[in-house]
Amino acid sequence: MSGQATALITLSEAGAKLLAPLAAALTGSRLFIHESIRYEPALNRPEAERFSRITDLTASLFPVCRGLIYAAPCGIVVRAIAPLIQSKFEDPAVVCIDAGGRWSVSLLSGHEGGANAFAIRVANILGAEPVITTTTEALKSVIVGIGCRRGTPAGRIVTAVRSALADAGVGIDEVRIIASADIKADEAGLFAAAEELGVPVRLVPSAEIRACRRDVSCSDFVKEKVNLPAVAEPAALLAGRRTRYICRKKTYNGITIALAREELPSRRS
Repeated sequence: MSGQATALITLSEAGAKLLAPLAAALTGSRLFIHESIRYEPALNRPEAERFSRITDLTASLFPVCRGLIYAAPCGIVVRAIAPLIQSKFEDPAVVCIDAGGRWSVSLLSGHEGGANAFAIRVANILGAEPVITTTTEALKSVIVGIGCRRGTPAGRIVTAVRSALADAGVGIDEVRIIASADIKADEAGLFAAAEELGVPVRLVPSAEIRACRRDVSCSDFVKEKVNLPAVAEPAALLAGRRTRYICRKKTYNGITIALAREELPSRRS
């Protein structure tokens, strides 16, 4: 990666509203807002640096930042970074968010630069959908839904995931993401387990889980504890596209695991 700081850049007022919480959540980040946009720092609204031309700003940041996160149209971002691109081993991670906060797109340096991980982290913070097009990641199709008690150690989660995959005859190399509810955003054991397994964590917004009308096994216990009908099954189904169960939820040493697979059109016979 090129440097240490993460730059958050936008040309619009809507983009500024999206990037303000990211600036607060991403330690060491710098927020850049176009000079034409009205923006007043306040409680929960960090200070911002102003710029006039996105091409000039990008040229100054590209060599010194490890990540550039834009809330701007992909076309504008592509034109800004195109003259600067050198190598996937040297270029910073570039992520693009639409003004509606629907999509978090890994645009440049997905693997080596870390844009894939950045895109998922941004999506988890905003409740957006991460868009990863790296072939080795996009062709993976298994989602591991996890529900666990607060403070569950990483080692137990790793063991539970490996046991569930073994029972289903699924390899860890087939797993695209580990999914849970957004209430697990600060669950250290979950993220440590995912890092050990080499799979990113996707957090599904609680509102989407409550609105889910798919076939999930509801739990009075989960409802009482976290005000959700379930976690593992809806997380597994909602974290991907065209999903179906590989296996419904099972409990492994107090950890609930459900497995789903995405139907990929590119793999249809």
